Amino acid sequence: MASLTPINRSISIFKNPQLAKPVISLSSTFSPTNPLLLRAKIENLRMPMNGAAPAAVVVATKSAEKQKKRYSGESKGFVEEMKFVAMRLHTKEQAKEGEKETKSPEERPVAKWEPTIDGYLRFLVDSKLVYDTLEGIIDKAAFPSYAEFKNTGLERSGKLAKDLEWFKEQGYKIPGPSAPGITYAEYLKDLAEKDPQAFICHFYNIYFAHSAGGRMIGRKVAEKILDDKELEFYKWDGDLSQLLQNVREKLNRVAEGWTREEKNHCLEETEKSFKHSGEILRLILS
Repeated sequence: MASLTPINRSISIFKNPQLAKPVISLSSTFSPTNPLLLRAKIENLRMPMNGAAPAAVVVATKSAEKQKKRYSGESKGFVEEMKFVAMRLHTKEQAKEGEKETKSPEERPVAKWEPTIDGYLRFLVDSKLVYDTLEGIIDKAAFPSYAEFKNTGLERSGKLAKDLEWFKEQGYKIPGPSAPGITYAEYLKDLAEKDPQAFICHFYNIYFAHSAGGRMIGRKVAEKILDDKELEFYKWDGDLSQLLQNVREKLNRVAEGWTREEKNHCLEETEKSFKHSGEILRLILS
């Protein structure tokens, strides 16, 4: 009887999507000199392997799970993640990426707003309190990371002081801070002492929102009630795009030292930032 001489044998280990356990596929091709021309192929053979998956399968599975956990914008740095979350909290009328339904008056297009001088003054006063608080926290630097954001060129407190002085010269009475600004300022002070990730979320959203949508609101309000006067609040010393880029880089560097859980905690604070800022913005329409 002719001997059976295997000329090719391959074993492949893979995970069959129809099975819960790894599968081994074994195929053997025998020499055509065999009078019986025997060919054997065993597929989808279950191999319990003591209940453990092959190491290659385990590695591949963990790699796939890691890929699923990538966050939108993550590959470009943490600021991009913050931007993605913030844009989703806009309405469709405010931004194409927006997912929020329009509910509050300040969420309508600015062209439909009916601002008043008194309301605008209350907005500027409360905004100044918030910026005073932010810039005081950064100057004090309870956490070393805060010192990264000193003298960025985005500071607004001094500019707002000039604007309020101008209104005073025009004969307007400057009101004191109201509940929205006072509440937000106290909240920021509390966060800054014990929750740096949450505080950085507010820092980012306040400054970056003002440099974008805030400028547009300022122009529209000026058209309606200030004879197109451009306030100092909407002016920066130097190239704004470069100032923003410098701060983006600083924010990304700070976030590199955070765990994924700390980053997620920061992102989760975005909604509170929008809530407080929205209450102050609404003063323009009061």
